[in-house]
Amino acid sequence: MPRAPGGARTGQPGYSAAPTGEEAVRGLAQVALGYGVISAADAAVKWVLPEVGPAAALAWRGAIGALLVFLMARGRGLVPVNRRLLAIRSALHCAISITWYCAWVLGVSLADSYAVAAASPLIMTLMAIPLLGEKVGWRRWTSTIIGFCGVLFMLQPGGELWRWESAMLLVATVAMALTRIWTRVLTQTDGPHAMAFWLLLAHVPAGLLFLPFEAFWPPSGPPPLLPSLVGMAALLIFGFCNAVAQMLFARGFALAPISAIAPFEYTPLLWGIGLGYLLWGEVPAWTTLGGAAVVIGAGLYNVHRERVRRAEERARRQAGEAEGTDSERPAAVRTAEAG
Repeated sequence: MPRAPGGARTGQPGYSAAPTGEEAVRGLAQVALGYGVISAADAAVKWVLPEVGPAAALAWRGAIGALLVFLMARGRGLVPVNRRLLAIRSALHCAISITWYCAWVLGVSLADSYAVAAASPLIMTLMAIPLLGEKVGWRRWTSTIIGFCGVLFMLQPGGELWRWESAMLLVATVAMALTRIWTRVLTQTDGPHAMAFWLLLAHVPAGLLFLPFEAFWPPSGPPPLLPSLVGMAALLIFGFCNAVAQMLFARGFALAPISAIAPFEYTPLLWGIGLGYLLWGEVPAWTTLGGAAVVIGAGLYNVHRERVRRAEERARRQAGEAEGTDSERPAAVRTAEAG
């Protein structure tokens, strides 16, 4: 049975212990495509949310997405291995989704919400210390602090994002960073079909449980569960894109290293600016764009430092292996070579 990185058994075919360079490039391409697809899904649900509401959108997302994953997998590879972590991750993802939907319904633009989410890689850097045992040097600590200053600049009083919904999104961003780390952990035991299927399926009961709370939905009570034909088309696009994106993320995270994936975390902001302008005429404020630039710059510097650190570790390891090999040679041979 193949093993995932770290030696854990995956139970799924197609995963090797050490992905090759070609596999890593393919993983990065899948992640980049995944962020584009998930941005299209977000635009579709933001379009239909005024008609169906957050709870119904969550339930429809899960039903359509899980069905599509089941069909793509042909019913195979869906049995979970790490059931506990998969269940916790799925439940937390439902809470994150409903938070984002509520923020969009309450008037937060697509680009503004993505600007807040740009803090996710910085939060992942901090979470990796206790969860993955990583060491963060003073340079990355400094860049992370500067990045969070960029977040504060976006959320400054009087700015476009100075609203309580931004605080709600920031909490959801912390939770999202945690699910990103758990995705990497789950790739060691579970395949992409299982991770995507159970995550999306959990959205169905979560949406139905949240539905009674929409009885007080402004301005005229709860929205209908069944949308119009145009709304249904948007939900089908939404569910299809989510299924495809979750599959791409699961495969990409299994093949490419986190340090290489991290820069792609910022591409949704570009998608959000473009889609928001084309569909709703949304233009982010300069404070949002300026703060996001600081956050992205700090995150990219952290990626650079991570690559430098890993390159130094490889060099030390190779030097140690070479020194160990040399010490095993007979003294006479080493003397002759030195001469």
